[in-house]
This record gives sequence, structure tokens and C-alpha cells, in this order.
Amino acid sequence: MSARSPYPLYAVLTLALHAQGLGRSAAEVTHPGIDDVYAAIERVGWVQIDTLQVVNRAQYLTLWSRLGTYDPALLDTLLYAGGDTSPENNRRLFEYWAHAACIIPLTLYPNFMPRMRGHKNGANKWVSNWLAQPANRQLIARLLATVGERGASRPADFRTEKRAPGSWWNWDEAKIAMEHLYNTGEFAVANRVNFQRIYDVRDRVLPSWVEREEPTTETALRHLLEIAMRALGICAPAQVGDYLKLKASEARPVVQALIAEGTFRRVQGQLADGSTRDLLVHRDNLQLLEAAADGALRVRRTTFLNPFDSLFWARGRDRAMWGFDQTLECYKRAPERKWGYFCLPILDKRRLVGRFDPKLERKSGLLRLKALHLEPGVRPSQRLADSVARAMRDFMRFHDATDLVIERSDPPEFGSKLMSAL
Repeated sequence: MSARSPYPLYAVLTLALHAQGLGRSAAEVTHPGIDDVYAAIERVGWVQIDTLQVVNRAQYLTLWSRLGTYDPALLDTLLYAGGDTSPENNRRLFEYWAHAACIIPLTLYPNFMPRMRGHKNGANKWVSNWLAQPANRQLIARLLATVGERGASRPADFRTEKRAPGSWWNWDEAKIAMEHLYNTGEFAVANRVNFQRIYDVRDRVLPSWVEREEPTTETALRHLLEIAMRALGICAPAQVGDYLKLKASEARPVVQALIAEGTFRRVQGQLADGSTRDLLVHRDNLQLLEAAADGALRVRRTTFLNPFDSLFWARGRDRAMWGFDQTLECYKRAPERKWGYFCLPILDKRRLVGRFDPKLERKSGLLRLKALHLEPGVRPSQRLADSVARAMRDFMRFHDATDLVIERSDPPEFGSKLMSAL
């Protein structure tokens, strides 16, 4: 246990935000290049991919939140290398399952190989039953051989009869087979066109320098949980595994071992409700926590976060540390939504102060805020309006938006101040 006990809330929040790359002011990050994009991903470990695009997709927004306006093509280059499948292609990232479908540094590739092996017999009973059918195993073998001979391919290149509606998202058999080969690591994503995956055999997609020797499951899990703990900054012991969406029974023994050997350190920290709680910090982040407590490390950024941002992956930490309930409501019926379809939380320095529900009208260049909310108790000050306006101008620049409309603001005064500040 640390000698300083408990750490004040401001120090807890400062560490959590700096660990996520959300501490620097916009002025400290100028003209982000390809190495900045890679470093931002490396810092958080992995970045979640999502298909929703009422504004830019989640993977691009996660980076904008940390870097400000950058060229999204830089991420595509790091991830897909323009579809190049030569041995010396310049990919530095790959797609696979981490917290969900994620973008991951290729330096971590071996640590995901045990997961790939775990998919060999199916990730669930439905897949196991599908794999048990000889015709499906034959289809997998044919696809593996054909793609190996032909090169990068889409499921649409191998159309088969579609399944009944409601079954595996109505994918046809080729899509199921190719997804299984991706899950097992036989295939990798070589490129995306119109956001559709194009698969090729793994050894053509991965650059020659990527390590392919599989570690033990325990070694891989220890390494990934260390990355998770560094990226989280500080959290409850039960939350470390959330970064990889692990079952508690799978994460707990590894976390306990890392605590026992001193890699993870127990500290007491203050929470948003004034209570204190036993929390964990990676030993590499202890100096940052001390600097935060001494006031030498501060959070200077005002930005917006997407609903899939890694800041929210530790379940319940939003409520415990910020008194903020992060909610994704796109899967609810419209009348059941409190905040909106795709609400973006507003981070102002250490606080999550509000959220807004945006819709980018790409043809006209209009960014429409269908709703703008401040959290209870947050004062609609001019200082806050000016800070949010600076972030909003950059958000608009990133989306090539030229105009902004706020349809509804709670409180109304804040929407007026924001529009005036813009």
C-alpha cells in the first residue's frame, strides 16, 4: 500500500486521463503525423472499431479526441498499407478482437495468437455445431486454398445461398467461413473498401518482421493485462479485465498474481461521491500518480469522446470516478432515448461536464447538434462555453463542417453562449 492514503479525487482523475493520452492541451499537439497516430494507439493499447457514422467512425474519433484534427488516411496507411501484401509492406497495425473489434499494434500480434487458437473449435455452441458439419469444413478448406492461390478476396466473391433471416446476421456460408478463418488467424484483414473487409492469408498481410511464435496463454494474458493497467491508469481490481472484455474468472488469477509480485500496486483513492476505495496502479504509473497529487501534473484538454472510447471500458468507472453515466442509446427505440442516438461526452479538463448528439450532413457541410446537455450541477459559464467552442471548431474542421446548428440545449443559456463563442 502506498504511504500516501488516500489519493485525492483530482489526482485519481488526472492519472486516468493522462494514461489515456487525454491530458495535454490542444496547443501541445500540433500537425499530428503518422508517428503521432501510431503513438496514440500504442498508448491506449488498442482502439475500438465501429460502423456507425453519423459523424466520423469511432476509430477515427478516438484519435481526434487525443490529437485534434489529423489526416484519417494516416490511420488507414498504418492499418492497410494501401492493400499491399508484399513481405515488406509497411503495416504497423492489425485488426482483431481485443475489447471488441479493435485496431492493435502489430508488435502485440503474438499475444493474440492464443485467442486465435481458442477459436479453432468455435467460439460458442452455434459455431461448434456449424463446424461439425462436413460440408462446412470442406468449404473452409476450399476458401483457404482459393484465397491462398487468388489473393485478397471478399465474402461477396464466393456467394453461396443465404441462411434464414435472424441466423448469424443472415450471412451466407462463405461469410461465416471467412469470418471463422479470420477469428482463427488463418486470414487477416488486408484492406477495407467502403468499410467492407477484404481478407487474405495471414502471412501475406503481416510484414515479415512480425513475430509469429505463440506464447503460452498465461504469458500472453499477463502482457495484455499489463498494457491494460497502464492504459487505464487507475481502476478497481475487478475492472482491469474489462479492457479486454475478459470474464472475471479468467482475469482475476492473473491480476492477483501481478499484485502479489508488485507489478500492480494497491492504493487508496477518493471517488466522486467522497468515499475511498482500494484501487490498482501499474508500478510504472506510480510517479505520475504522485506528480498528480502534488499538482505537478495537470489536465489541460477540452475535447469530445465517442461512446466507444477506451476511457469508458472499465465498467462502472464513469460513475464511480466522474459521477457520469456513459450510455449508448443507438440500439434503443427513439422514444426511449434520454440523450440521443450517438451522444458524445464532453471532457473539460478533469470533468465530464455534458454531452451532445451530433449529426453531420455531409453534402451541405452542416453539423447539427440535435441535443446539447450539461450535467447536473455544471455551471454554464462563459469560460466553459469558450473552451467547448475551441474544441467544437476543431471538431468541425475535422469533419469539413462549415456551419453548426443547435436544435435543443439544456440549459438553453449554454447553447446561446456556445454559438456566440463560435
